[in-house]
Amino acid sequence: MKVSEIKDILDAEIICGEEYLDREVFAACGSDMMSDVLAYVKEQAVLLSGLVNPQVVRTAEMMDMQCIVFVRGKTPDESIIDLAKDREIVLLSTKQPMFASCGMLYEKGLRGGAAIV
Repeated sequence: MKVSEIKDILDAEIICGEEYLDREVFAACGSDMMSDVLAYVKEQAVLLSGLVNPQVVRTAEMMDMQCIVFVRGKTPDESIIDLAKDREIVLLSTKQPMFASCGMLYEKGLRGGAAIV
């Protein structure tokens, strides 16, 4: 699924990274706990989170994630936006809650995946 499709499905606002909307993502992860995200193994994924701090961008970068969607209408401050721009990560914001956002993406064919322990 392209990041542009995620934006449309979630009726999300582009915060930064508009030039990367044609990137493909193959999985999604919804979490406010970055330790859980670090246990997640899929590359080229989108991260949905209500947590708005620099660790979200750093975690996404470590996991080769292409896009972060802030749920519940959350928006990051300029320092977080600058960090994402430097790392070429798309930032989106949707008014949808996390559960609904994950469900909407799942319904349109985007699947999740986690490390099998």
